[in-house]
Amino acid sequence: MIIIAGGSVPVDLYGMTPLEREIAEQKIRSGTPFHYESMESLRFELKLREAIVDSSVAMQRSGAVFRSFKKSFCNEAYWIRTENGAFQQRPFVRPTDAIRDIYVNGHLYGFECATAVIIVLYKAVLETIGTAAFDRLFANLYLYSWHHDSDLRLITVYGKRLAFPGDIVYFKNPDVDPEMIHWQGENAVKLNGDLYFGHGIGIMNAEGIISRLNRYRKPGSTVSAYLLDEATYPNFFYLQQAASFRDPTEEISMVSSIDDTECIIARIGCRTGIYAV
Repeated sequence: MIIIAGGSVPVDLYGMTPLEREIAEQKIRSGTPFHYESMESLRFELKLREAIVDSSVAMQRSGAVFRSFKKSFCNEAYWIRTENGAFQQRPFVRPTDAIRDIYVNGHLYGFECATAVIIVLYKAVLETIGTAAFDRLFANLYLYSWHHDSDLRLITVYGKRLAFPGDIVYFKNPDVDPEMIHWQGENAVKLNGDLYFGHGIGIMNAEGIISRLNRYRKPGSTVSAYLLDEATYPNFFYLQQAASFRDPTEEISMVSSIDDTECIIARIGCRTGIYAV
C-alpha cells in the first residue's frame, strides 16, 4: 500500500505514464506499506524508476560491449581508465557530457555488468533532474561498481520484497566454472513484466538469464543459478531533495518505503541495508 503524508493525502494516479501507473499500482496492491512525505516524492520516484528502465534499454542499443575489469576500455576524451578497470572522469569535463558520451559513442566502451548498472543509474538521474543539478551533484564521477558507489546513497532491501521496475537485482551462479569466473553472477535491472536487462546478456526474462548463467557452471554441476531475494535502488528522497537544493536530513523519510516495524535498518557510510524480519 502507498501512504502519503501519513495517510492525510490521497494517492492521485492522474497524469502518470503507463509504466509509472503500473509501478504505483503494484505498490498499492502490495501488503507492504510504502510511505512518502508528499505526492511529489512519489512522482519523483516513479519518474526516476521509468528513467532507469529507459536508460537500460538505451544501453542495450548503445553498442557498448561486455568486458571484464581487466579488459575494460573507454573513450579517453572523457575518462581515465584506472588500474582496476574503473573509469575516472577527466578534469574539466562536464559529468553530463561524460555520461552521455557512453550512450552516443558506445562502441568506444567495454565494461563489466556492475559498471553498467552504475552508468544506467547515473544516466537515469541525469534525465530526471536535468543537466545543471546533475553537474552540481556529481562533479567527479568514478565508474566501477554499484557496491562502491556513494553518490546515489543506494539502499538494498534483503528478503520478503517484490522487485519493481527500476530496481537492481542479482542473479547468482554459485557453481561457476573457475575458468569463467566473470560469469559468477549477473547484475541486472528489473524492467516491466518479467524482463531484465543484464549487460553482456541483453534483455530477457529471469528464466533466460538463469539458463545463460548455467552454461558457465563447473563440468557436471547440477546447482542452478538463481535470483537473489534482494533489490537495490537509489535513495529517491535524497536525490529529490539534493536536486532542489534542499537539505535531506530526515533520515527515516529516506528509507521509509518499507515499514520499519518489520525490518532492521543498517547504515554503513552512505549505503543503507534493510533486512526484512
